[in-house]
Amino acid sequence: MPSTSDPQTLIDRTGTLGRIRLNRPKALNSLTLSMVRDIEKALDTFEADPGIAAVLITGEGERGLCAGGDIRMIYDGGKAGSREPVDFWREEYRLNARLNRLQKPFVAFMDGIVMGGGVGISVYASHRIVTERTRLAMPETGIGFFPDVGASWFLTRRKNELGTYAGLTGEPLAAADAIAFGLADSHVPSDRLADLAERLSRLPASATRADVSAAVGAFAVAPPPAQVAGQKPLIDRLFAFDTIEEILDALARDGSEFAERTRGVLRTKSPLSLKVTLRLLRLGRAEASLEACLEREFAATAAVLRSHDFYEGVRAAVVDKDRNPQWRPARLDEVTAEDVAVFFEPSADPLFAADAGKGERL
Repeated sequence: MPSTSDPQTLIDRTGTLGRIRLNRPKALNSLTLSMVRDIEKALDTFEADPGIAAVLITGEGERGLCAGGDIRMIYDGGKAGSREPVDFWREEYRLNARLNRLQKPFVAFMDGIVMGGGVGISVYASHRIVTERTRLAMPETGIGFFPDVGASWFLTRRKNELGTYAGLTGEPLAAADAIAFGLADSHVPSDRLADLAERLSRLPASATRADVSAAVGAFAVAPPPAQVAGQKPLIDRLFAFDTIEEILDALARDGSEFAERTRGVLRTKSPLSLKVTLRLLRLGRAEASLEACLEREFAATAAVLRSHDFYEGVRAAVVDKDRNPQWRPARLDEVTAEDVAVFFEPSADPLFAADAGKGERL
């Protein structure tokens, strides 16, 4: 296992493959600001190198690619009034946009836990590989936050409500569901990932995305049947509303086992986060660029740092670990329009230039 003095990100090259390895296995490879900067520098190097055919991102250890951003850092920094949380989000979101525009083939091994910011560094890859161990989720409504890293873009690209379900409930998705939700492309058994990486390293420097697809296809197999996506007709009907109250009412009226279980999950989440998240998703559905969604999400983080529910959610999940957050407001009918509106005030210091947003891929 890496020691505390080991680098948090390992950057190297194998043949024609540029490697980015997240190296905080004890923290489920949670992202820090220095890791975001390491990835940016690696992309600078690999994109400028004509001998690099493709870039691969993986997580060290056996537990996952990345469990998200370093929430404890944001919690502590926010309480102390530090600039670090704002700097982290600013550079992380810009990295998300860059990954979506990357010209070289970009491969992500989404093995094990892939959550929050871990989705943000993998969902924009040109080749997104899941395994039998994948558990992908955007669980932010459970900590008084909202699905970010462009979730209001990548959860809204398909004409169905699967993304609404994923963003509001935060429920983990296995391989087949991740593919069905449009968040991954191929399923490769975890014990074949090393062989796939070796095959990618032997691609000619002139390899195209089609060449990478052929290499992946040689290792890909059908995943076990999807579980959540099998409920798509029901999800499309029950999550088609524009208020959380209507969604909960529809779930209660339906009364099926799936609806009851989902209703129970939603009732554990921050009421304010649920309302903010649904509005972000509905606005994101109408956007023409990832950058516009990231801009809105970044502006909303200012309200997060001032909110009660974020600190209470992290306290309950990470600090005290009592799993018993006391949300404020405690009920949906106590959340006012003004409570939600503060999350949608434009940032005084935008992420992107006004003409950003070209070259979308996802």
